[in-house]
Amino acid sequence: MSYTGEGAGVTGGGGEGRAPRLLDEVRRHLRLKHYSLRTEQAYVGWIRRFILTNGRRHPREMGGAEVEAFLSNLAVQGDVAAGTQNQALSALLYLYRVVLGVELPWMEGVVRAKRPRRVPTVLSQEEVRRLLASMEGRPWLLASLLYGTGMRLMECLRLRVKDVDFGRSEITVRDGKGGKDRRTMLPRSLADPLQHEIDRARVLHAQDLEAGFGEARLPQALARKYAGVARDFGWQYVFPSIQRSRDPRDGCVRRHHFDEAMLARALKRARQRVGIVKPLSAHTLRHSFATHLLEAGYDLRTIQELLGHKERTWQRRRSTRMC
Repeated sequence: MSYTGEGAGVTGGGGEGRAPRLLDEVRRHLRLKHYSLRTEQAYVGWIRRFILTNGRRHPREMGGAEVEAFLSNLAVQGDVAAGTQNQALSALLYLYRVVLGVELPWMEGVVRAKRPRRVPTVLSQEEVRRLLASMEGRPWLLASLLYGTGMRLMECLRLRVKDVDFGRSEITVRDGKGGKDRRTMLPRSLADPLQHEIDRARVLHAQDLEAGFGEARLPQALARKYAGVARDFGWQYVFPSIQRSRDPRDGCVRRHHFDEAMLARALKRARQRVGIVKPLSAHTLRHSFATHLLEAGYDLRTIQELLGHKERTWQRRRSTRMC
């Protein structure tokens, strides 16, 4: 029995009684449990790589020895980061435990990549000011929100209209890391630009409805539970994409959110223009937000809640003033 490659799954006896394609079965399980599309793509990629590395053999024909060899090779020969190896391990654990219903005693024999302890990059307030001053348009507003609210990049990009409260100067972050909701501050200086962005999203949504589209992708089963709510403006993204696209999960044509790659390019250009030599990403603005609050005298518990950190995570990083 062998794995035939992308999208084909496992072949064996053929005919109508043939088992479901393996990767399709993995996708089905992940979607049933509401994993993100990024996680789905990563898990499927690692499972495919594991199968191809082992001569296209079906995972049921393999066991702990093949899994240990694959993961150890990533660390020793591949020299991958610890997080990368852990992601591969999680994917294979999911494959065997959830999809195939098989427990393998592989944990003891795996050579693990060492996770380095690094202090995150933090910009000074002057560097943040110069960086933002060199940006404009949507990238400027997104970068300003990341610094002014402490949101993670995808939390910001996936922000829905209904979760912005101008009256309370507050943003509700839904389904953050760990599946938890939280509230964070909305700087008053960003209220007008954000309202303008929402007005822009309203125009796009009206155009979509007129063209027969306009349904947002809702979390879990809300679209089935509440008929028509997916078309409500409150559920639309604050930062919608300029063009509609087909959702790879269900094939529906929707308007996705702004592409994070465009923000990354804008930050890189801005950093070069103002002469900042520190490595910089969208997450650097979140680190800077927390550090500057700490320097301004905010208590640790408040900062932790704004960031959406678990208590033990914050305590582990407190000694190095990390966020």
